[in-house]
Amino acid sequence: MDDADVYEKWRGVAAATGPADRTAVEAGIRLAYGAAGLPAPERVLWTDSPLAGVELVAGLTDRGRPVREEVRTLPWAEERRRLHDALGPAGWTAHWQTTGARLWDPTRALAERVRAGILDVLGEREEPGGLTERAARELLYDAVLGQHDAAWLAAFDGRGSRLAGLAAVAEQAGWWWPYEKVAVVCERPVELHRDEAGRLDRGDGPALAHRDGFALHAWRGMPVTSAFLAGLTDLAPERIREEENAELRRVMLEFYGYERYLDDSGARPEGRDEAGVLWRIELDDDEDVVMVEVVNSTPEPDGSHRTYWLRVPPTTRTAREGVAWTFGLGTEAYEPLVQT
Repeated sequence: MDDADVYEKWRGVAAATGPADRTAVEAGIRLAYGAAGLPAPERVLWTDSPLAGVELVAGLTDRGRPVREEVRTLPWAEERRRLHDALGPAGWTAHWQTTGARLWDPTRALAERVRAGILDVLGEREEPGGLTERAARELLYDAVLGQHDAAWLAAFDGRGSRLAGLAAVAEQAGWWWPYEKVAVVCERPVELHRDEAGRLDRGDGPALAHRDGFALHAWRGMPVTSAFLAGLTDLAPERIREEENAELRRVMLEFYGYERYLDDSGARPEGRDEAGVLWRIELDDDEDVVMVEVVNSTPEPDGSHRTYWLRVPPTTRTAREGVAWTFGLGTEAYEPLVQT
């Protein structure tokens, strides 16, 4: 496979949902231990989510020492050094840019969001003798990220690397914990919803959900609660204005719709010129939301003209300035020859 095919393969791995091929995963674990010079674990235990995984690990008294360093960290560093030497600095950089680099930000962000979600759940619990947030934080350092390691694994795919076992696990499973005597493996989520930028995003349910109920809710990457999302269906301008959290208020505005908010709140235009109409929404403890209303001069098939709303910086003072900004131009330089 060329780099483009490798990228597509691992992009799919990172976003995969549904049950694992457990036989393939357990074979991959044995291969990863063998590549590290370790005997295979005596047992492989499965859980339905990373939260359940860290809770299971915490309760195991016979797991032995963590072997993540030998199984993942050292082989990883050695393979990177080998490939870097083989390709040279420029070749390695080019290879990384067309494979792993394109997956790095979304997979890292998702892994961090899962980690934060686990700690949030544990931090809210008040169970005597239960797993504490602090103890869980330490155990999370022992985890291998499975499918969320897609960025690095893409860079080494098909290179005859010692990471074949890790890759086999990642292609089928989520996070896993390698210990001397036991490996604990998590199933992938049953649902994953993301926007075009790869951020968790869903307005009518969990953006990420596991079979045992562990779930994360988000709107365009921003963590929210299930109760907050449920309240979006009954929004009114007054509720949006009353929201004290500026970030949540932005989510409300996006969900409600800027045009609808302007109409329902009785807003008046701040100015108009040949480029369009400038609207401003003043918000307490937050920057103004400024929009330019423009009408497409090219008619639709039915003869109508579509209206567009452009979000522009809060310092914008005229519609012309706002439209120029969307083209990366100053007002003086913006001289459209033809409107489309």
